[in-house]
Amino acid sequence: MAKNEYNASSITVLEGLEPVRRRPGMYIGDTDVRGLHHMVWEIVDNAVDEAANGYADKIDVTIHLDGSLTVTDNGRGMPVDIHPGTQVPGIELIFTKLHAGGKFDGKSYSYAGGLHGVGASVVNALSRWLVAESIRDGKRYRIEFESPEDEEGNVRSGVLKRKLRVVGRDVPGHGSSVTFMPDDRVFNTIHFDFNTIQNKLRELAFLNAGLTITFRDERKTDGENAFVYSYKNGLIDYMKFFHQGKKVLYEEPILIAGESDGIRLTAAIQHTDGYSETILSYVNNIRTTEGGTHETGFKTALTKVFNAAAREIGVLKDKDDNYIGEDLREGITVILLGKMKEAQFEGQTKTKLGNISVRTAVETIVTDQLGRYTQNRSNQAVVKAALEKAKAARGVREATKKANDLARQKNSLEVTALVGKFAASIGRDFSKNEMFIVEGDSAGGSAKQGRDRNFQAILPLRGKPVNSEKRRLEALLANEEIRSIITALGTGVGRDFNIANLRYDKVIILADADQDGAHIRALLLTFFYRYMKELILEGHVYIGMPPLYRVERKSDGKVWFAYDDAECEKVTAQFEKSSAYTISRYKGLGEMNPELLWETTMNPAHRTLIRVGIEDAAEAENMVTVLMGDDAARRQDYIFAHADFNKVDNFAKKVRV
Repeated sequence: MAKNEYNASSITVLEGLEPVRRRPGMYIGDTDVRGLHHMVWEIVDNAVDEAANGYADKIDVTIHLDGSLTVTDNGRGMPVDIHPGTQVPGIELIFTKLHAGGKFDGKSYSYAGGLHGVGASVVNALSRWLVAESIRDGKRYRIEFESPEDEEGNVRSGVLKRKLRVVGRDVPGHGSSVTFMPDDRVFNTIHFDFNTIQNKLRELAFLNAGLTITFRDERKTDGENAFVYSYKNGLIDYMKFFHQGKKVLYEEPILIAGESDGIRLTAAIQHTDGYSETILSYVNNIRTTEGGTHETGFKTALTKVFNAAAREIGVLKDKDDNYIGEDLREGITVILLGKMKEAQFEGQTKTKLGNISVRTAVETIVTDQLGRYTQNRSNQAVVKAALEKAKAARGVREATKKANDLARQKNSLEVTALVGKFAASIGRDFSKNEMFIVEGDSAGGSAKQGRDRNFQAILPLRGKPVNSEKRRLEALLANEEIRSIITALGTGVGRDFNIANLRYDKVIILADADQDGAHIRALLLTFFYRYMKELILEGHVYIGMPPLYRVERKSDGKVWFAYDDAECEKVTAQFEKSSAYTISRYKGLGEMNPELLWETTMNPAHRTLIRVGIEDAAEAENMVTVLMGDDAARRQDYIFAHADFNKVDNFAKKVRV
């Protein structure tokens, strides 16, 4: 066939689970740490669906010594009878056929997070091996799969290794168990992170009151390796956990629950003395980080109900305008949990709810249930506290808008503040442009000279930004460094933030690898988290990693750069004698000339960047509060618990030997 000929024989048909292995990113996001843990969530979500529908109350998750992971539940057990259409057992279909599951018709599950029917089969396709068991009717059934490789290196994904068989009789109870070994031929790492899984399981226990989740890590040899999460009060317990270390305006969170048009909604609400709003929304136990129609309906109803209450108790007079939504949500935390059939998410990773009808249903539920709460005389102290917070927020908003355009017209910040300081890129393709926020004029000068001005912009910081955790936005805008960042990005900030106006796809924090550099990173990340959170959620914020060591071979002058101690040890280990190389350590970015800074830290072909993300909202909130808030005692406890005070600096020893 000629090279340019295109006919039916050019078409490749991928059978079974082959599409998953060919394009894993389509199903789990990526093949890095995030994708690896997405495999866990797919199996855990299936177990949680059993619990959410009333069929299970216990889930066990275990990381084994060999690196495999097991999820067990005491639900109904996966079906083992023969499927009439395919003549194979139901459990085999679940793990070998894409879009095969019991959640499409809405009969077996009233509410489910896994609606695409690909989760279990994807996990099988991307595993070295997988073993599934089902306990039903007094019998334990087992089926095994593998992904073998032939002599030519071709892998058959998730094929049957041993057919379904009975491995136990007179077995009490019921439930399912799935054990899988991630395939190191697919993933960059197959090491499950203890903290990532722990935080996720705790979150799921909060969302499902009465569910007990046990987590074991057999790899842990120091200290406790088994943890149990069970919360009788569900979202109330979640809110109290979330608000550790914060000053709340009323002791007990507001809890509302109701149902409309087949949609069940539970919401916990509580105000703090802070200035930012936080909405943690979930649908069928799936975190919707980008919100959706349920959040929109909630906000509309909240504004309507609290304005009505304000007029009812006289906080708002007839001549007064209503509070706007942002006034009423200043300092608020909302945990929103919706359950529904046929939830429509954006993509397999499910980050935004799209069902149009949900907005009206949620608005109806919140208007009714929150309205009942505000009208109850016993709740008047709580309602007044929330309204007084809104009154103060509006006062600041209106006064500042009139007195200082900086505070409420952030998109019109003085561009002249950047003259002589900010070096913009000349490219107009914002999807390729990137902005480096650099510590100090010295490093800024090198970065400006070393950059590729076609797509790279440089913003040097001449001082430290203020701590965003301890100030209103209006006070932050008096800080020149904060104003410069807002102006350069072009998005506005706070209530006026619009990510569609972002001028740089990558916002890269580039600071020295010392205490001051770490402090600057923390201050900038706190500001982005509090007032430009969407930058982080959509993956635009990065931390640049300048090298810490330079190793040069004496014989020919070849140079290696190492970014941490471990990498330095790896580089120097290749030399038989220490006299064969010289090693130097960089004290800061200012020591690097433009060419070196470009080659090691700014050149996309060679640099190392860390993307900043929010894997666990409660943990992120807790970290910001502890490290950047006013509670010095909690911060001290955290430092003593996590800091390595015995770390030894062996650089001098490296140089001498």
